Amino acid sequence: MPASRLQQQLQDLRDQLAQQPPLTEEESAELFVLTQEIELQLARQAAAAPDATLIDGVNLAVERFEASHPTIAGTLRNIVQSLANMGI
Repeated sequence: MPASRLQQQLQDLRDQLAQQPPLTEEESAELFVLTQEIELQLARQAAAAPDATLIDGVNLAVERFEASHPTIAGTLRNIVQSLANMGI
């Protein structure tokens, strides 16, 4: 169940990115890398090899996008919570 919730939150993030004002190339690249890392972590979860630095990376993104893109930051916070609930 937590994995499906996380998948939904990742889709929410993708939807928000499509609807938000344009991000800089650097911001877009950062969020793309984060989503890829989260998806990789989901695959690792199945293999029981969690990446402890993933939460730190997502938390840094929350801080970075807090002022300029609060909706994205909120979705990232939800993703952090889902990862924590999954034991990552």
